Amino acid sequence: MDLIITTLSNELGIKPEYAENVVKLIDEGNTIPFIARYRKELHGAMDDTTLRTLADRLNYLRNLAKRKEEVLSAIEAQGKLTEELTAAVNAAATLAEVEDLYRPYKQKRRTRATAAKEKGLEPLAALLFAQDREGPAPEEAAAGYIDSEKGVEGVEDALQGANDIIAEWISDDAELRKKLRNLYQAKGFLTSHKAKDDTADSVYRLYYDFKSPLKAVQGYQVLAVNRGEREEFLKAAVELDRETALILLRRSVLMPGAPAMAFVRAAAEDAYDRLLQPSLEREMRASLTEEANEGAIHNFGLNLKPLLMQPPVKGKVTMGLDPGYRNGCKVAVVDATGKVLDTAVVYPTFNDKKKREAMDTLEKLIRRWGVVHIAIGNGTASRETEAMTAEMIKEIGGGVSYMVVSEAGASVYSASPLAAEEFPDYDVNLRSAVSIARRLQDPLAELVKIDPKAIGVGQYQHDMPQARLDETLSGVVEDCVNAVGVDVNTASAPLLRRVAGLNATTAKNIVKYREENGPFTGRRQILKVPKVGPKAFEQCAGFLRVPESAAVLDHTGVHPESYQAAETLLKLCGHTLEDVQAGKLGDLSAQVEAQGLDALAASCGVGTPTLADIVKELLKPGRDPRDELPKPMLRTDVMEMKDLKPGMELTGTVRNVIDFGAFVDIGVHQDGLVHISQLNTPKKVRHPSEVLSVGDVVTVWVKEVDIPHKRISLTMRRP
Repeated sequence: MDLIITTLSNELGIKPEYAENVVKLIDEGNTIPFIARYRKELHGAMDDTTLRTLADRLNYLRNLAKRKEEVLSAIEAQGKLTEELTAAVNAAATLAEVEDLYRPYKQKRRTRATAAKEKGLEPLAALLFAQDREGPAPEEAAAGYIDSEKGVEGVEDALQGANDIIAEWISDDAELRKKLRNLYQAKGFLTSHKAKDDTADSVYRLYYDFKSPLKAVQGYQVLAVNRGEREEFLKAAVELDRETALILLRRSVLMPGAPAMAFVRAAAEDAYDRLLQPSLEREMRASLTEEANEGAIHNFGLNLKPLLMQPPVKGKVTMGLDPGYRNGCKVAVVDATGKVLDTAVVYPTFNDKKKREAMDTLEKLIRRWGVVHIAIGNGTASRETEAMTAEMIKEIGGGVSYMVVSEAGASVYSASPLAAEEFPDYDVNLRSAVSIARRLQDPLAELVKIDPKAIGVGQYQHDMPQARLDETLSGVVEDCVNAVGVDVNTASAPLLRRVAGLNATTAKNIVKYREENGPFTGRRQILKVPKVGPKAFEQCAGFLRVPESAAVLDHTGVHPESYQAAETLLKLCGHTLEDVQAGKLGDLSAQVEAQGLDALAASCGVGTPTLADIVKELLKPGRDPRDELPKPMLRTDVMEMKDLKPGMELTGTVRNVIDFGAFVDIGVHQDGLVHISQLNTPKKVRHPSEVLSVGDVVTVWVKEVDIPHKRISLTMRRP
């Protein structure tokens, strides 16, 4: 354990006691959001992302330690464990190094070397591999091993067997494999070319003649090559100059001047060509893929977080439009709380008459229900629907604005058992229109109902290891939900399920209890919900808000365990809980500063970080951190691609950040691409996510418009 704590401390640059405290908290069954928010004193206020990294590394290091024990036990059982080998296994920093050390002792399937050993040729191989300068020539040494009963008919058979054994020894040498691995990483190339000469033009054309050093290849290139190979458009390989590898090999195994040197040299070349090169190429491909997957998963998480944390457009009657051609445009009007008021289906793309009818229907709905905002899904027929909406807004004299929202995953949700349970009386298509309206009102509450992979802010997500992707994205969703907090009396079961300490069962139980007993009137009442025990309550209580409670602290992110501390703080600063309720804490910050945060924390019996959080919550009870972010862009007019001209300045919203740039919605049907080279930064960035996030509102200039291929090239650098 001490070694694991030291490793975590060094890797993350944190104090060893902080690492030890977090490991203990995780082992006690505490969730990451709870540790991040309510145990800051124990870990120095690490954020959720760092804590999740620590948890991942802890899992890896524990698996590594377990594997080391297994390997040492297996070698000891063979009676071959030495002090040097034990030290080497214990010093190994990765699973790959442990497996390299175990390779010579591992039970192998039958190989050429195994067959040669059965013929009694191991002593001959050992004699020749020793390369004694006074030793015999290979042919002379081999003569004593001819045995027709064992299948060694002559000198050639004996030498071939010795060659096979030496080649396997060389291939199993852990230190040599490590050197070759490093050489591949330093001087190897990932290459790809057409799988067949007659391969037609495809999305993989950039990789028909591709070559990149392994140390410079980008994750998206690796994933593209992998997919192209899987779909049989490409043939890919990891290449290393053979002679460069053989020089390293010769230096490692040859003894100049020995009669057997030429023989061993040939065995080393055979080891490289037959065993080492194919094995290391597979290993390099796997390593590149794993690294690319981790990068893509990390990038997906980076994009997902700001998408979920988009500021809600709350408190307004909203219309959702799910565009379509053949099946028409589905319409849903929801009230300020997301409750469905009305639905319709219109057909604006059929002909002018149908378009007129559609506009009349929408106008009536707007006037009848007092619609203020319109959310338009960005899928099929979105451009035509947006144009019709802009024309209609002009006709009715304004007062209504619209926003195009991502409808990624809306159809998946609409057809899900969850949607059927939530809207049993509505057609699948109408459910998606409701979802689109609610996405504008509260993106987080709506998007948690959808599998994060279906939200569409990543690349190659269907190629990723799904368990790892799910784990990462679920962590992001959980962090977002808990950062915002959840109203226990209005939240859906899918939203409650993401609260720290709750699961699918307890979330449903909360909703059921609410339906049977009416709204919760206090946090402690949550303990009455079946299967919500003291531990689950400890984890979830601070993240659940109870606006109907008479106790104002139940409206805040102050944890029940700190209520006494909050009341003591108020008393020391001359305030009461009634002042919190009435918003009369104007001088609280000044009072805290005057008395000193550390001194007050000591008087209240909590740590300084906890008291600082309590002060924030008391000043803004029930605050939503999303309200402090820039508001989403609502439009009243529309443009088309043909309206765009190079040099035109526009304002847009970042929709997706990928390895080579960002896609920006500029109000036309097609998002424009800002290449990484066109970001407005004083210095070169390694990844666009260093300067851009999904949901950012940015100023861009049109660089190039390719109407036939529907491509828009943008720049963030003023022309």
